[in-house]
Amino acid sequence: MVCARSRPTRRTEVLAVAVPAAVMLAVGLWGLDRGGIWRDEAVTFQVARRTVPQIWRLLHGVDAVHGLYYLVMHAVLAVRPGEVVLRLPSVCAAAAAAGMVAALGVRLARPRVGLWAGLLYAVTPLAGHYAQEGRSYALVAAGAAGATLLLARTLDGGTPRMWWAYGGVVAATCLLHELAVLVLCAHALTLALLRSPRAVWRSWTRAAGGAVTVLLPLVLESRRQSRQVEWLPVPDRESAESLLRAFAVGPEGAVFWGCVTLMAVGLLSGRTAAVTAPVMLVPPALLMLFSQVMPLYHERYVLYALAGAPLLVAAGPTCWSAGWPPSPDVPHAHGSSPRPACSPWRSSSSSCFRCTGTTARSRTARTTSPPSPPWRRARSAPATRCCSCRRWGGGRRSRIRQGSAGRGIWR
Repeated sequence: MVCARSRPTRRTEVLAVAVPAAVMLAVGLWGLDRGGIWRDEAVTFQVARRTVPQIWRLLHGVDAVHGLYYLVMHAVLAVRPGEVVLRLPSVCAAAAAAGMVAALGVRLARPRVGLWAGLLYAVTPLAGHYAQEGRSYALVAAGAAGATLLLARTLDGGTPRMWWAYGGVVAATCLLHELAVLVLCAHALTLALLRSPRAVWRSWTRAAGGAVTVLLPLVLESRRQSRQVEWLPVPDRESAESLLRAFAVGPEGAVFWGCVTLMAVGLLSGRTAAVTAPVMLVPPALLMLFSQVMPLYHERYVLYALAGAPLLVAAGPTCWSAGWPPSPDVPHAHGSSPRPACSPWRSSSSSCFRCTGTTARSRTARTTSPPSPPWRRARSAPATRCCSCRRWGGGRRSRIRQGSAGRGIWR
Protein backbone atom coordinates (compact mmCIF):
# COMPACT_ATOMS: atom_id res chain seq x y z
CA MET A 1 0.00 0.00 0.00
CA VAL A 2 1.25 3.49 -0.86
CA CYS A 3 1.28 5.79 2.15
CA ALA A 4 -1.54 8.32 2.02
CA ARG A 5 0.75 11.08 3.25
CA SER A 6 2.81 12.15 0.27
CA ARG A 7 6.20 13.76 0.44
CA PRO A 8 4.91 17.29 -0.28
CA THR A 9 2.53 16.91 2.67
CA ARG A 10 5.38 15.77 4.88
CA ARG A 11 7.48 18.74 3.81
CA THR A 12 4.54 21.04 4.50
CA GLU A 13 4.20 19.65 8.01
CA VAL A 14 7.91 20.02 8.68
CA LEU A 15 7.83 23.64 7.52
CA ALA A 16 4.74 24.32 9.63
CA VAL A 17 6.73 23.26 12.68
CA ALA A 18 10.14 24.68 11.75
CA VAL A 19 9.04 28.20 10.83
CA PRO A 20 7.45 29.08 14.23
CA ALA A 21 10.43 27.59 16.05
CA ALA A 22 12.80 29.73 13.96
CA VAL A 23 10.71 32.86 14.54
CA MET A 24 10.63 32.23 18.30
CA LEU A 25 14.38 31.68 18.29
CA ALA A 26 14.92 34.98 16.47
CA VAL A 27 12.59 36.82 18.86
CA GLY A 28 14.38 35.34 21.86
CA LEU A 29 17.86 36.17 20.60
CA TRP A 30 16.93 39.76 19.71
CA GLY A 31 18.46 42.05 22.33
CA LEU A 32 19.43 39.14 24.57
CA ASP A 33 22.50 40.99 25.84
CA ARG A 34 20.83 43.82 27.74
CA GLY A 35 23.87 44.66 29.83
CA GLY A 36 22.32 43.70 33.15
CA ILE A 37 20.35 41.03 34.98
CA TRP A 38 17.50 41.40 37.43
CA ARG A 39 17.18 39.96 40.93
CA ASP A 40 15.91 36.42 40.19
CA GLU A 41 18.37 36.00 37.35
CA ALA A 42 21.15 37.08 39.69
CA VAL A 43 20.06 34.35 42.11
CA THR A 44 20.24 31.80 39.29
CA PHE A 45 23.71 32.99 38.32
CA GLN A 46 25.08 32.96 41.85
CA VAL A 47 23.62 29.60 42.85
CA ALA A 48 24.54 27.86 39.58
CA ARG A 49 28.19 28.94 39.96
CA ARG A 50 28.49 27.01 43.22
CA THR A 51 29.61 23.41 43.48
CA VAL A 52 27.05 20.62 43.43
CA PRO A 53 27.44 19.85 47.20
CA GLN A 54 26.94 23.54 47.96
CA ILE A 55 23.83 23.66 45.79
CA TRP A 56 22.48 20.55 47.49
CA ARG A 57 22.92 22.06 50.95
CA LEU A 58 21.27 25.29 49.81
CA LEU A 59 18.19 23.46 48.51
CA HIS A 60 17.49 22.10 51.99
CA GLY A 61 16.96 25.65 53.16
CA VAL A 62 15.54 27.64 50.23
CA ASP A 63 14.53 27.29 46.57
CA ALA A 64 14.02 23.53 46.59
CA VAL A 65 11.41 24.01 43.86
CA HIS A 66 14.16 25.26 41.51
CA GLY A 67 16.71 22.58 42.42
CA LEU A 68 16.79 20.72 39.11
CA TYR A 69 17.00 23.99 37.18
CA TYR A 70 19.99 25.13 39.26
CA LEU A 71 21.76 21.86 38.53
CA VAL A 72 21.09 22.23 34.80
CA MET A 73 22.38 25.78 34.83
CA HIS A 74 25.43 24.66 36.81
CA ALA A 75 26.39 22.50 33.83
CA VAL A 76 25.54 25.26 31.32
CA LEU A 77 27.47 28.02 33.07
CA ALA A 78 30.44 25.72 33.52
CA VAL A 79 31.01 26.11 29.76
CA ARG A 80 31.07 29.91 29.78
CA PRO A 81 29.49 32.04 32.51
CA GLY A 82 27.79 35.15 31.22
CA GLU A 83 24.53 37.00 30.72
CA VAL A 84 23.79 35.56 27.29
CA VAL A 85 24.60 31.98 28.28
CA LEU A 86 22.42 32.40 31.37
CA ARG A 87 19.38 33.15 29.19
CA LEU A 88 20.21 30.89 26.26
CA PRO A 89 18.48 27.74 27.68
CA SER A 90 15.26 29.71 28.06
CA VAL A 91 15.51 30.95 24.47
CA CYS A 92 16.03 27.42 23.14
CA ALA A 93 13.20 26.08 25.31
CA ALA A 94 10.83 28.78 24.05
CA ALA A 95 11.73 27.92 20.44
CA ALA A 96 11.08 24.25 21.17
CA ALA A 97 7.73 25.14 22.77
CA ALA A 98 6.67 27.12 19.70
CA GLY A 99 7.62 24.19 17.48
CA MET A 100 5.66 21.73 19.63
CA VAL A 101 2.60 24.00 19.67
CA ALA A 102 2.79 23.98 15.88
CA ALA A 103 3.23 20.21 15.87
CA LEU A 104 0.09 19.87 18.00
CA GLY A 105 -1.85 21.96 15.50
CA VAL A 106 -0.55 19.84 12.62
CA ARG A 107 -1.49 16.62 14.38
CA LEU A 108 -4.88 17.71 15.65
CA ALA A 109 -6.03 19.67 12.62
CA ARG A 110 -3.87 20.55 9.61
CA PRO A 111 -0.50 22.18 8.80
CA ARG A 112 -2.06 25.60 8.33
CA VAL A 113 -3.55 25.55 11.83
CA GLY A 114 -0.23 24.40 13.27
CA LEU A 115 1.70 27.10 11.43
CA TRP A 116 -0.55 29.91 12.64
CA ALA A 117 -0.69 28.54 16.18
CA GLY A 118 3.09 28.35 16.39
CA LEU A 119 3.53 31.84 14.97
CA LEU A 120 0.95 33.27 17.37
CA TYR A 121 2.80 31.64 20.26
CA ALA A 122 6.11 33.09 19.04
CA VAL A 123 4.83 36.67 18.82
CA THR A 124 2.87 36.64 22.09
CA PRO A 125 4.60 39.15 24.41
CA LEU A 126 4.32 36.82 27.42
CA ALA A 127 6.26 34.07 25.63
CA GLY A 128 8.91 36.51 24.44
CA HIS A 129 9.35 37.95 27.93
CA TYR A 130 10.08 34.64 29.62
CA ALA A 131 12.15 33.45 26.66
CA GLN A 132 14.70 36.10 27.67
CA GLU A 133 14.65 35.39 31.39
CA GLY A 134 17.22 33.22 33.11
CA ARG A 135 14.67 31.20 35.08
CA SER A 136 12.97 27.85 34.63
CA TYR A 137 9.56 28.96 33.34
CA ALA A 138 10.30 28.70 29.61
CA LEU A 139 11.70 25.19 30.16
CA VAL A 140 8.55 24.21 32.06
CA ALA A 141 6.40 25.53 29.20
CA ALA A 142 8.37 23.45 26.71
CA GLY A 143 8.04 20.35 28.89
CA ALA A 144 4.27 20.76 29.25
CA ALA A 145 3.86 21.28 25.50
CA GLY A 146 5.98 18.19 24.86
CA ALA A 147 3.90 16.13 27.29
CA THR A 148 0.68 17.24 25.59
CA LEU A 149 2.11 16.37 22.18
CA LEU A 150 3.14 12.94 23.46
CA LEU A 151 -0.36 12.42 24.82
CA ALA A 152 -1.87 13.26 21.44
CA ARG A 153 0.56 10.93 19.66
CA THR A 154 -0.15 8.14 22.14
CA LEU A 155 -3.89 8.52 21.62
CA ASP A 156 -3.18 8.22 17.90
CA GLY A 157 -2.36 4.59 18.53
CA GLY A 158 1.15 4.80 19.94
CA THR A 159 3.04 1.93 21.50
CA PRO A 160 3.08 1.31 25.27
CA ARG A 161 6.61 2.73 25.35
CA MET A 162 5.16 6.13 24.51
CA TRP A 163 3.30 6.12 27.83
CA TRP A 164 6.67 5.70 29.55
CA ALA A 165 8.02 8.62 27.54
CA TYR A 166 4.98 10.67 28.48
CA GLY A 167 5.42 9.91 32.17
CA GLY A 168 9.12 10.71 31.99
CA VAL A 169 8.54 14.11 30.34
CA VAL A 170 5.83 14.98 32.87
CA ALA A 171 8.11 13.98 35.77
CA ALA A 172 11.03 16.04 34.46
CA THR A 173 8.76 19.03 33.87
CA CYS A 174 7.33 18.83 37.38
CA LEU A 175 10.81 18.60 38.86
CA LEU A 176 11.65 21.85 37.09
CA HIS A 177 8.65 23.41 38.84
CA GLU A 178 6.21 21.45 40.96
CA LEU A 179 3.12 23.46 39.94
CA ALA A 180 3.46 21.98 36.46
CA VAL A 181 1.73 18.92 37.94
CA LEU A 182 -1.56 20.68 37.21
CA VAL A 183 -1.10 19.78 33.55
CA LEU A 184 -2.07 16.23 34.55
CA CYS A 185 -5.49 17.53 35.56
CA ALA A 186 -5.83 19.10 32.12
CA HIS A 187 -4.88 15.83 30.44
CA ALA A 188 -7.37 13.93 32.60
CA LEU A 189 -10.12 16.25 31.39
CA THR A 190 -8.98 15.67 27.81
CA LEU A 191 -9.38 11.91 28.23
CA ALA A 192 -12.82 12.46 29.75
CA LEU A 193 -13.95 14.73 26.89
CA LEU A 194 -12.71 12.23 24.32
CA ARG A 195 -14.42 9.38 26.22
CA SER A 196 -11.28 7.32 26.14
CA PRO A 197 -11.60 3.59 26.86
CA ARG A 198 -10.57 2.02 30.15
CA ALA A 199 -7.32 0.69 28.74
CA VAL A 200 -6.21 4.24 27.93
CA TRP A 201 -7.21 5.42 31.39
CA ARG A 202 -5.21 2.62 33.00
CA SER A 203 -2.10 3.43 30.98
CA TRP A 204 -2.42 7.15 31.66
CA THR A 205 -2.98 6.55 35.37
CA ARG A 206 0.21 4.47 35.62
CA ALA A 207 2.24 7.12 33.79
CA ALA A 208 0.77 9.99 35.80
CA GLY A 209 1.11 8.07 39.06
CA GLY A 210 4.78 7.44 38.37
CA ALA A 211 5.37 11.15 37.71
CA VAL A 212 3.57 12.15 40.91
CA THR A 213 5.56 9.60 42.91
CA VAL A 214 8.82 11.10 41.66
CA LEU A 215 7.54 14.56 42.59
CA LEU A 216 6.46 13.74 46.17
CA PRO A 217 9.87 14.27 47.87
CA LEU A 218 10.14 17.71 46.26
CA VAL A 219 6.61 18.62 47.40
CA LEU A 220 7.38 17.61 50.99
CA GLU A 221 10.61 19.60 51.02
CA SER A 222 9.18 22.71 49.37
CA ARG A 223 6.21 22.70 51.74
CA ARG A 224 8.61 23.53 54.56
CA GLN A 225 9.82 26.50 52.53
CA SER A 226 6.38 27.97 51.83
CA ARG A 227 7.29 31.26 53.52
CA GLN A 228 9.18 32.22 50.35
CA VAL A 229 5.87 32.88 48.58
CA GLU A 230 4.06 34.68 51.38
CA TRP A 231 4.31 37.89 49.35
CA LEU A 232 1.93 36.56 46.69
CA PRO A 233 -1.54 38.18 46.85
CA VAL A 234 -4.85 36.33 46.64
CA PRO A 235 -5.91 36.26 42.96
CA ASP A 236 -9.18 37.94 42.05
CA ARG A 237 -11.20 38.76 38.97
CA GLU A 238 -8.58 41.24 37.82
CA SER A 239 -5.94 38.50 37.98
CA ALA A 240 -8.02 36.29 35.67
CA GLU A 241 -8.61 39.15 33.24
CA SER A 242 -4.93 40.06 33.27
CA LEU A 243 -3.97 36.47 32.47
CA LEU A 244 -6.46 36.32 29.59
CA ARG A 245 -5.02 39.52 28.15
CA ALA A 246 -1.49 38.12 28.56
CA PHE A 247 -2.51 34.99 26.62
CA ALA A 248 -3.63 37.10 23.64
CA VAL A 249 -1.29 38.48 21.00
CA GLY A 250 -2.43 42.00 21.92
CA PRO A 251 -3.67 42.90 25.41
CA GLU A 252 -6.07 45.62 24.26
CA GLY A 253 -8.23 46.81 21.42
CA ALA A 254 -9.42 44.96 18.36
CA VAL A 255 -6.55 42.48 18.44
CA PHE A 256 -7.48 41.29 21.93
CA TRP A 257 -11.20 40.99 21.23
CA GLY A 258 -10.48 39.28 17.93
CA CYS A 259 -8.37 36.68 19.76
CA VAL A 260 -11.09 36.17 22.36
CA THR A 261 -13.71 35.69 19.64
CA LEU A 262 -11.59 33.16 17.80
CA MET A 263 -10.87 31.33 21.06
CA ALA A 264 -14.61 31.06 21.68
CA VAL A 265 -15.20 29.72 18.18
CA GLY A 266 -12.22 27.40 18.57
CA LEU A 267 -13.97 25.73 21.50
CA LEU A 268 -16.20 24.11 18.85
CA SER A 269 -13.25 22.46 17.12
CA GLY A 270 -13.97 18.98 18.46
CA ARG A 271 -10.89 17.05 19.43
CA THR A 272 -8.61 20.03 18.90
CA ALA A 273 -10.48 21.87 21.64
CA ALA A 274 -10.66 18.74 23.79
CA VAL A 275 -6.85 18.66 23.88
CA THR A 276 -6.00 22.36 23.95
CA ALA A 277 -8.79 24.02 25.95
CA PRO A 278 -8.07 22.05 29.16
CA VAL A 279 -4.37 22.95 28.92
CA MET A 280 -5.27 26.63 28.72
CA LEU A 281 -8.06 26.72 31.31
CA VAL A 282 -7.57 24.01 33.92
CA PRO A 283 -4.14 24.83 35.46
CA PRO A 284 -4.83 28.58 35.96
CA ALA A 285 -8.33 27.90 37.27
CA LEU A 286 -7.18 25.28 39.78
CA LEU A 287 -4.24 27.38 40.96
CA MET A 288 -6.46 30.44 41.44
CA LEU A 289 -8.98 28.41 43.40
CA PHE A 290 -6.30 26.90 45.61
CA SER A 291 -4.75 30.33 46.10
CA GLN A 292 -7.93 31.52 47.78
CA VAL A 293 -6.79 29.37 50.73
CA MET A 294 -3.01 29.51 50.32
CA PRO A 295 -1.78 32.12 47.81
CA LEU A 296 0.47 30.49 45.23
CA TYR A 297 -0.70 32.11 42.01
CA HIS A 298 1.50 34.07 39.65
CA GLU A 299 1.19 34.20 35.86
CA ARG A 300 4.70 32.81 35.40
CA TYR A 301 3.73 29.67 37.33
CA VAL A 302 1.12 28.87 34.64
CA LEU A 303 3.10 30.06 31.62
CA TYR A 304 2.81 26.53 30.21
CA ALA A 305 -0.97 27.04 29.88
CA LEU A 306 -0.26 29.59 27.14
CA ALA A 307 0.21 26.72 24.66
CA GLY A 308 -3.54 26.16 24.45
CA ALA A 309 -4.49 29.75 23.59
CA PRO A 310 -2.89 30.12 20.11
CA LEU A 311 -4.15 26.67 19.13
CA LEU A 312 -7.74 27.69 19.91
CA VAL A 313 -7.26 30.99 18.06
CA ALA A 314 -5.83 29.21 15.01
CA ALA A 315 -8.60 26.59 15.05
CA GLY A 316 -11.31 29.26 15.19
CA PRO A 317 -11.29 30.26 11.49
CA THR A 318 -11.32 26.58 10.51
CA CYS A 319 -14.48 25.99 12.52
CA TRP A 320 -16.03 29.14 11.14
CA SER A 321 -15.38 28.13 7.54
CA ALA A 322 -16.64 24.62 8.27
CA GLY A 323 -20.12 25.89 8.95
CA TRP A 324 -20.28 25.61 12.74
CA PRO A 325 -22.42 24.94 14.58
CA PRO A 326 -23.41 21.77 12.72
CA SER A 327 -27.01 21.42 11.66
CA PRO A 328 -29.20 18.93 13.56
CA ASP A 329 -29.59 16.75 10.50
CA VAL A 330 -26.34 15.77 8.82
CA PRO A 331 -26.64 14.14 5.39
CA HIS A 332 -24.81 10.87 5.10
CA ALA A 333 -21.98 10.65 2.59
CA HIS A 334 -23.38 7.46 1.08
CA GLY A 335 -26.82 8.90 0.57
CA SER A 336 -28.63 7.22 3.46
CA SER A 337 -31.15 8.97 5.67
CA PRO A 338 -29.81 11.65 8.01
CA ARG A 339 -29.66 11.43 11.77
CA PRO A 340 -28.99 13.95 14.53
CA ALA A 341 -25.35 15.02 14.72
CA CYS A 342 -23.23 13.82 17.62
CA SER A 343 -21.59 16.04 20.17
CA PRO A 344 -18.31 17.57 18.90
CA TRP A 345 -16.56 16.33 22.05
CA ARG A 346 -17.41 12.70 21.45
CA SER A 347 -14.92 10.35 19.84
CA SER A 348 -14.97 6.68 19.10
CA SER A 349 -13.03 4.71 21.66
CA SER A 350 -11.27 2.81 18.93
CA SER A 351 -10.59 5.53 16.37
CA CYS A 352 -7.36 7.44 16.07
CA PHE A 353 -6.78 11.11 15.37
CA ARG A 354 -5.52 10.76 11.82
CA CYS A 355 -7.70 7.95 10.53
CA THR A 356 -10.99 9.27 11.87
CA GLY A 357 -14.15 7.77 10.49
CA THR A 358 -12.79 4.24 10.93
CA THR A 359 -12.28 1.90 13.85
CA ALA A 360 -9.59 -0.54 14.77
CA ARG A 361 -12.14 -3.19 15.61
CA SER A 362 -13.65 -3.49 12.14
CA ARG A 363 -11.36 -5.00 9.52
CA THR A 364 -13.74 -4.50 6.61
CA ALA A 365 -15.81 -1.54 5.47
CA ARG A 366 -19.53 -1.66 6.10
CA THR A 367 -21.66 -0.42 3.25
CA THR A 368 -24.63 0.17 5.56
CA SER A 369 -22.74 2.04 8.27
CA PRO A 370 -24.51 4.86 10.15
CA PRO A 371 -23.80 8.43 9.00
CA SER A 372 -20.62 10.04 10.26
CA PRO A 373 -20.54 13.21 12.34
CA PRO A 374 -19.40 16.34 10.49
CA TRP A 375 -15.87 16.38 11.90
CA ARG A 376 -14.98 12.92 10.58
CA ARG A 377 -13.75 12.10 7.12
CA ALA A 378 -16.12 10.35 4.80
CA ARG A 379 -15.12 6.88 3.68
CA SER A 380 -15.28 6.16 0.00
CA ALA A 381 -13.23 2.95 -0.27
CA PRO A 382 -12.87 -0.33 1.60
CA ALA A 383 -10.86 -0.17 4.78
CA THR A 384 -7.14 -0.84 4.48
CA ARG A 385 -4.20 -0.71 6.84
CA CYS A 386 -2.80 2.80 7.17
CA CYS A 387 0.97 2.73 7.27
CA SER A 388 1.27 6.22 8.77
CA CYS A 389 -0.51 5.55 12.05
CA ARG A 390 -0.82 1.73 12.04
CA ARG A 391 -4.56 1.83 12.40
CA TRP A 392 -7.25 0.57 10.06
CA GLY A 393 -8.58 3.40 7.99
CA GLY A 394 -10.27 4.30 4.72
CA GLY A 395 -8.34 3.58 1.55
CA ARG A 396 -8.81 7.08 0.18
CA ARG A 397 -8.10 10.05 2.42
CA SER A 398 -10.72 12.25 0.79
CA ARG A 399 -13.76 14.19 1.82
CA ILE A 400 -17.22 14.34 0.34
CA ARG A 401 -17.99 17.99 -0.17
CA GLN A 402 -21.68 17.71 0.59
CA GLY A 403 -23.13 20.31 2.92
CA SER A 404 -21.61 20.25 6.39
CA ALA A 405 -20.87 16.54 6.24
CA GLY A 406 -17.55 17.02 4.46
CA ARG A 407 -16.30 20.19 6.10
CA GLY A 408 -14.92 18.86 9.32
CA ILE A 409 -11.68 19.86 10.97
CA TRP A 410 -9.80 16.71 9.91
CA ARG A 411 -8.54 17.99 6.56
